[in-house]
Amino acid sequence: MNRYTIETAVGTFVLIGILCIGYLTIKLGKMEILGSNYYVVYAKFDSVSGLKPDSNVEIAGVPIGRVASIELDPKEKVAVVAMKISKDIQLEDDCIASIKTRGLIGDKFVKIIPGGSDTYLRPGDTIVDTESAVDIEDLIGKYVFGNVGNKNQDLEDIK
Repeated sequence: MNRYTIETAVGTFVLIGILCIGYLTIKLGKMEILGSNYYVVYAKFDSVSGLKPDSNVEIAGVPIGRVASIELDPKEKVAVVAMKISKDIQLEDDCIASIKTRGLIGDKFVKIIPGGSDTYLRPGDTIVDTESAVDIEDLIGKYVFGNVGNKNQDLEDIK
């Protein structure tokens, strides 16, 4: 009788260990099994240089989601960024998505500037107003080669 009690305790301990390892694998791998806490919205940018999948999506410096994927629209020749936004955050349909850099040469992230509309984006909708990433290399190249003097051209290049 004593032997069966020890074997049952060891079996229970091993089963609990396997369940814990499975739970940690799912959480650390950022997998979602029983539904998800996110919905996906899209944004089209002329340039997403430096932005990577799994980058932060933020409002007012607070992370509200992640970049799910970045693809090229072959028809319009623009980058389409899919963003997973937390379900408890509602984005207005006139919000602005821009790609920003953390620090001078830091990581890129998507900054959402809230709008003032009463209608909200639904899952699968596209953010219309976007601002592409500023290419620091181009700006430095213009400065070095003397093309900085034309302010109107510089502003057009930034847009």
